[in-house]
Amino acid sequence: MEKTVAAIATPSGVGGIAVVRISGEGAYDVAEKVFAPLSKTKKLREAKGYTALFGHFTVNGEALDEVVALCFRAPKSYTGEDVVELSCHGGSAVSQRLLRACLDNGAQMAAAGEFTKRALLNGRISLTQAEAVMDLISASSQQAAAAAAQSMEGALYAKIKSVQDGLITLAGHIAAYTDYPEEDVPELSTEELSSALHSAKAVFDKLIDGYDAGAVLRRGVPTAIVGSPNVGKSTLLNLLSGFDRAIVTSVAGTTRDVVEQEITLGGVRLLLADTAGIRDTSDIVEAEGIRRSLERLDRAGLVLAVFDASQSVSDGDIALAQKCAGRAAVAILNKTDLEQKFDFDKLKPYFAATAEGSAKSEEFSTNIERAVEKALHLNNVDTDTLLLANERQLSAAKAAQSALTDAINAVESGFTLDAAGVCVDDALNALYSLTGQNAAADVIDEVFSKFCVGK
Repeated sequence: MEKTVAAIATPSGVGGIAVVRISGEGAYDVAEKVFAPLSKTKKLREAKGYTALFGHFTVNGEALDEVVALCFRAPKSYTGEDVVELSCHGGSAVSQRLLRACLDNGAQMAAAGEFTKRALLNGRISLTQAEAVMDLISASSQQAAAAAAQSMEGALYAKIKSVQDGLITLAGHIAAYTDYPEEDVPELSTEELSSALHSAKAVFDKLIDGYDAGAVLRRGVPTAIVGSPNVGKSTLLNLLSGFDRAIVTSVAGTTRDVVEQEITLGGVRLLLADTAGIRDTSDIVEAEGIRRSLERLDRAGLVLAVFDASQSVSDGDIALAQKCAGRAAVAILNKTDLEQKFDFDKLKPYFAATAEGSAKSEEFSTNIERAVEKALHLNNVDTDTLLLANERQLSAAKAAQSALTDAINAVESGFTLDAAGVCVDDALNALYSLTGQNAAADVIDEVFSKFCVGK
């Protein structure tokens, strides 16, 4: 019998309620020993699934808190097992005492991610859905949450399963044709085989192409705001932050150290770093700030290079633009409300996108938002876009893509159907790995090691 486990399923600290979750064959045995229904005619053990009972958390007959017990019956629960969730008042003292009472009465402490792991092992969810649970918990933007929720509901799994089912049918037909020629199995034409394989491969082409954009939505982007002194970098930081995060003066070199601020722009989390103005200087402190600026520029996933549109292009501007070549870099042409002298055509080839305006204007942030989306290739990512969640999924998708490419080459080069069949089998194995249908125990353990206790 699988052990009965319990854990606090809500964040620690003060709050309105805290939830202690109990799961396993003995969940109701444990819950009955710590929960007394208010109504003497109702018994927790007899409660149907999807019902709630009001009562008290009791120890040795003494009521310690008012509690609501939510009842779930196997297999129609989150874990696929009998589950009782006891909601008490928030705060660590009460919830910890309730958990301790559950452990003292037969439950064992749940490991990190154990409830979701049981849901996977009991067939309630796929491995991609389990990983989406973690993504939803850690989502830092609306777009990241929407993408995770879609995968958690099974959209990614359904798409992969659809391809998988088609390949199983195809593999079966190839095997029947090659292994049982006496059965008059109809031969698939080269065109039919090629079309089916190309269609399957296109699904993984799209998933792989969208991985980087998905990673941006999930993790956020380290972003460096760089430029010469007094071009408006700190003013830009304050505009995007919505408050005065950095000191702004007319004195060149005011910012000498990196000033950091996390923001959400267009649904994307940006980890902004306002850096010291880049120029030649004999000041030791300012020189150290400039060294840190260049270091942040090298490490950044997104560069916002700010230029003063009211000044002519300088050698320093050209040098900065050259450092941005081939990167996710946006040229910010600031101070366009003044007479413009900046010849941006000289620098345009080095940048992925451009935004023009004045850092004193709130609509400037809208222009920057659009430019950032373009630089990070987020234009085609919407709430309907399916996204791979992590490197494990990406690796499996690439393996499927490679196997399908080999199958297409085998078919279109006139090789025997056996050769194509082997490649299709390889693609199926990659898909089984992606969805967790044949995932090794250590892979599953690694996935759930990232979960919090209680989930």
